[in-house]
Amino acid sequence: MNKAELIQHIADEHELSRAQAQRIINSMFDPNTGVIAKALKKGDSVSITGFGTFEQRKRGARTFRNPQTGEPVKAKASKVPAFRAGATLKGTVRGTAKGK
Repeated sequence: MNKAELIQHIADEHELSRAQAQRIINSMFDPNTGVIAKALKKGDSVSITGFGTFEQRKRGARTFRNPQTGEPVKAKASKVPAFRAGATLKGTVRGTAKGK
């Protein structure tokens, strides 16, 4: 499912206009202005019980080799977004979730 399909699904499921559903999705998932992106930028995590946690992880500096030249190249330490799935979501995907 891509973003357009997700927007359409939310609109249909909750009897919203496509524009309303798009505003909701963008307010959460926009990579620049969305709630999740803003929290990660501040160093906070976003936990949705049962679904999972969006968090910022630190990737250490490392050295790797350029595959074309074999020359060593240094990469600086960086921060990357990460998602850790919750137990309920994992159970749903595995087909072992209880309830609904």
